[in-house]
Amino acid sequence: MTAPRDRGDARSPARERLLSIDALRGLAVFLMMEQHMGVWLWNGGGGRSLAKVPALVAFNALGGAAAPLFVTLAGVGTSLLVAKRTGQGRGGLTLDLVLLRRGIVIALCGLLLNVLTPSWFSLGSWFVLHVMGFAIACAPLWRRLSGAALLALALATLAATVAVQNALEIPPVYSNRFMADATRPGGALRLALAEGQFPIFPWLAMYLSGLVVGRWILAGRRDRIWKLALGTFSLGAALVTAYALGRNGVLPELAVDPWLRAVRIRLGFYPAHPPIILLLHTVVLVLIGLGLALERRVALSEGNLMVCLGRASLTLLIVHVVVFRELFRWPHEGFWRFMDPWPPMNLWNALSANAALAVIFGWTIASALAARLWQRHGYRFGAEWALRKLGG
Repeated sequence: MTAPRDRGDARSPARERLLSIDALRGLAVFLMMEQHMGVWLWNGGGGRSLAKVPALVAFNALGGAAAPLFVTLAGVGTSLLVAKRTGQGRGGLTLDLVLLRRGIVIALCGLLLNVLTPSWFSLGSWFVLHVMGFAIACAPLWRRLSGAALLALALATLAATVAVQNALEIPPVYSNRFMADATRPGGALRLALAEGQFPIFPWLAMYLSGLVVGRWILAGRRDRIWKLALGTFSLGAALVTAYALGRNGVLPELAVDPWLRAVRIRLGFYPAHPPIILLLHTVVLVLIGLGLALERRVALSEGNLMVCLGRASLTLLIVHVVVFRELFRWPHEGFWRFMDPWPPMNLWNALSANAALAVIFGWTIASALAARLWQRHGYRFGAEWALRKLGG
């Protein structure tokens, strides 16, 4: 008896690597780097009007898709890995241990980033690497669920997010300091569940959806990606409409808790409510659908610069944060204070919009070219190499 179609055929031969998925990871890390660097380098404070630099602001806003794309692609990648290893006869407990180890290694990369970035994170901070690591470590459970069950669990995660945020009385907007503060009751667990940058509730929902998308890709049902995108957009739009009705007094009960967090829409996602998660996930699903369609029409190669960026995305995520958040910031914090006596190279909020854009594109191009050269050596000693060595 064959496996259900939406799970993919576990006994089919190992599929070739999808270069479009690597290219999408490259897009994700580019968007993350440009957003972070734009905020950290541009001297946009001091009352400067956003209207004076609309290009930089609009460009920076695109970075909002980076983390959603990373988390969803982590789910897609997990499904591809499960199918590949199972097709090679390396399923069962062996595969479960690989998933657990890989999740732990990625979470440890997140902990390393906490340590290396004291101006931003505390030891208890919960960033995008942490939620990806947690989700992958739990994949031995997720992989045994049907596609329908995973999507239902994703929706349940969004619903639970509202309940958790209400129970903890999370403020409608919070700061980096708040997201790094592990001194509140519950400590780091509280940050991991609901109050970090990318907590389990609601971000696990995107990973679970990504698992299903990966199965559809393997089963040749890519049309379902577009249908899911339509579904997430429709549900997100319905919640936004409900929020508008509540604000306008048509359904005033929606304008207060406990329902407010279920419908409130904010372009920022600290904290994230269901509407913005659904709409961002729609954008991600569209990007995945377009990427897969483009791969059919354009011959992507191993040497494509976006593919190379994607292959080194984990390393670049860590390195750009340390370099531009810590090394090029003065005065330094934490153990980086040993650098303060040296001549400062302070780029923190020090550049004009044009200079910031020049640094962003210069860094991105240099990173892509370096990744292309590094590819010849299997990205040796990078985070991806460590993940393969330690994670199996």
